Amino acid sequence: MVGGVPLEARPEVRIDPSDVGRRVSVRRVDGVADGRPVFRDVIGVLTAWDGGGLTVESRAGAPVRFAAELLVAGKPVPPFPARRVPMPATTPAELQRTAARGWPAVEQEALGEWVLRASAGFTRRANSVQALGDPGVSTAEALDRVRDWYAARGLPAHVEVTEGVSPPGLTAELAGLGAALAPTVVRTARLGGLTRAAAPDSWRQVRLSRTADRDWLSLYRRVGDDPALEAAARAVLHGGPSVWFAHVPGPGGAPLAIGRMTVDGDWAGLGAIEVAPAARRRGLATAVMAVLAARAAEEGATAAYLQVEAENHGAQALYDHRGFTTSHTYHYARLPQR
Repeated sequence: MVGGVPLEARPEVRIDPSDVGRRVSVRRVDGVADGRPVFRDVIGVLTAWDGGGLTVESRAGAPVRFAAELLVAGKPVPPFPARRVPMPATTPAELQRTAARGWPAVEQEALGEWVLRASAGFTRRANSVQALGDPGVSTAEALDRVRDWYAARGLPAHVEVTEGVSPPGLTAELAGLGAALAPTVVRTARLGGLTRAAAPDSWRQVRLSRTADRDWLSLYRRVGDDPALEAAARAVLHGGPSVWFAHVPGPGGAPLAIGRMTVDGDWAGLGAIEVAPAARRRGLATAVMAVLAARAAEEGATAAYLQVEAENHGAQALYDHRGFTTSHTYHYARLPQR
């Protein structure tokens, strides 16, 4: 209670535990000075409301925790309005390294300037060698070491080859070994365009969280019943700087749509954008991306990147309509076993 007034009787409190995951503006009592209460305001994502009180993550990402009885006013507010700013300068190599930080493998080891990555087989990105720069040995010897390293972990050896960045001759060396290349396209967009693409008030459907729970993972569909794979997936998904998970709640708790984002300086990495089959063509993917983009802008990012398989024409079309353009292409090459 504040001043003897029960929480449910405070007319300025227009939020409740069902608003967890929304961006809110709250005012709370934060001490007493000269016999009078001191009020503090915070705007951010309401990440918890439980028996211990409320937690709001501010623009800077610092959680503000306080007891419910100190809440004076609160209301949901629209997502942060992203500014219209130029795309940040970057190179394919820099963006590949940014993406690697946003999807960090469970185990990593350097081979010269290359990075060997393993995560119990969870995604090729987290189980491939990122071949940027000089491995410090000949290409043939580097690939031999790559095969040995992954074989020791019971994993196939994949090489991430980035056009115009990976060592000259690497593609020819891989072709000589019979390694087929699977192209992935890296696409980028300004955050402002993404936040304005969603239908008005669609942000009200989307909730944000710092963790991926069972419901979120149920729609992600890349985690099976293997405990080792699930542990690796959770480590990768929750790794990286400033990670956020989005979902649109559905009947019975199962989400209708999900997404993941990691914010790293100027860049927000978007991924795991999934919509339940029965909920498609309702703008939910666009709403999820818009809310994630707005949160990234609130943390200081200005642009987004994502990675999509070249043959995924449906996703490519969606991203075309949302203003994404192609930055560069990289390939995964699977080395044949000896």
